[in-house]
Amino acid sequence: MTARALPRTSRRFTLLGAPFDGAATLGWPGSRYAPDRIRAAMRWILQRREGGQIYCLDHAALHPFPDDLLTDGGDVHTVAHDLEATLAGAAAGVRDTLAAGHTPVLLGGDDSLLYPAARGLAESTAGTVAVVHLDAHLDLLDRSEQQGAHSHSSGMRRASELPNVDLAASVQLASRHFNFPSSLSFREQAGLRNIPAAEIHRRGTETIAEDVIAQIAAADQVLLAFDIDCVDPAHAPGAGAHEPGGLTSFQALDLVQRLAPYVDALVLTEVNPLTDLHDRTANLAAYLVAHFVVHGGSPDAAPEGALS
Repeated sequence: MTARALPRTSRRFTLLGAPFDGAATLGWPGSRYAPDRIRAAMRWILQRREGGQIYCLDHAALHPFPDDLLTDGGDVHTVAHDLEATLAGAAAGVRDTLAAGHTPVLLGGDDSLLYPAARGLAESTAGTVAVVHLDAHLDLLDRSEQQGAHSHSSGMRRASELPNVDLAASVQLASRHFNFPSSLSFREQAGLRNIPAAEIHRRGTETIAEDVIAQIAAADQVLLAFDIDCVDPAHAPGAGAHEPGGLTSFQALDLVQRLAPYVDALVLTEVNPLTDLHDRTANLAAYLVAHFVVHGGSPDAAPEGALS
């Protein structure tokens, strides 16, 4: 029988902002404005709480949503001119949140923030860490003249260097189109599984989620790293790069609902209000967070059928 990860017990979540896009050396900058826009969209969702509950129409079910289920911890320490200081501040924010007994939800900012999210989680456990990485790109670039060692193209590569990150238990989802041959070589040598967007479209999110849950069972802790460009730009125009053929908003929400109970931290990056249309992408990001919290907050809050 295939091993299966266990859902997390009842917990509380802390929202952290990381308004930094200094590592967006390719694509479009502007994701520094995302945490505020996502927070504003969250208010539209949270006003539907009543009596410690919220009603989810997707499942025709009431879910627990006490006032302290999700708290806003403010922004992590960012230094606009100092990438290393910002990465350290983001890692500390994740680490401090975990030490306080809460599950961190880190809002970028550019995708260099994948690394400090993984670092904060890895430094908070003596066990192993798996990364579930939803992204149009592999982010396995080692270093380059234009981007250096830390950029939105290298977050997964830098995370892989953390001593207790287990790439064999990790998986990349929704990648598509073209990438560096050197990244393919590294991925193959490291044994990092990749499930491209085309496969998700063919097989469906329910089957893919089951595969992911089995894949991460070997790790003690799990980071869900969600770059908004894993979603097709038709559904998420406010992104740092546009790659057609991505997930629909439905598929993205369904995957997050299914995976949330098995995840110990979330980092959501690359929402870009400067390329967004009428806050569509910030709104989608807010719903991704809300579903992560609702369906990850209680073992009873994620029905087996999820959105299907």
